[in-house]
Amino acid sequence: MEVRGGSCRLGLWYVHVWWSGNMVHQVRFAATGIPGEVPAQIRRYCAGQVVDLTTLETIAGEEDTLFGRIYRTVQEVPYGSTATYGQIAATVRTSPRVVGRAMAQNPTPLVVPCHRIVAVHGIGGFSPSVEIKVTLLAMEEKGIRLQKSKISGGVP
Repeated sequence: MEVRGGSCRLGLWYVHVWWSGNMVHQVRFAATGIPGEVPAQIRRYCAGQVVDLTTLETIAGEEDTLFGRIYRTVQEVPYGSTATYGQIAATVRTSPRVVGRAMAQNPTPLVVPCHRIVAVHGIGGFSPSVEIKVTLLAMEEKGIRLQKSKISGGVP
């Protein structure tokens, strides 16, 4: 199947996605967009909708390597939640530094939601800008609040 690419907006940034079928090959953040389609789930997610991106496959978790195990574990962190580098490290039996290195090399952020992995005493890093991580976490928090409000019939 042919790999295609495109971008959608996420606040002041663009999310570039290269994908084929249900497989996401690469996700990158950039200041400018590129023409082309993006999977519907990622478009809806970037628009602030509560979306389960675990329905998409990623090349990141395919191999049975330490990084592959880290990526699969990170995919289990639910929308609107966070885990620490140390918690992920304990699950896969490695160090928090190795988890941080894996997050820095994550080829498919959003699909492997590395923005949900935070430091014990702070937010941690994110490439190309920690502002994107802040935006994503705030967007998910707002999405969960709105979803709970709709369920309870109240005001967010």
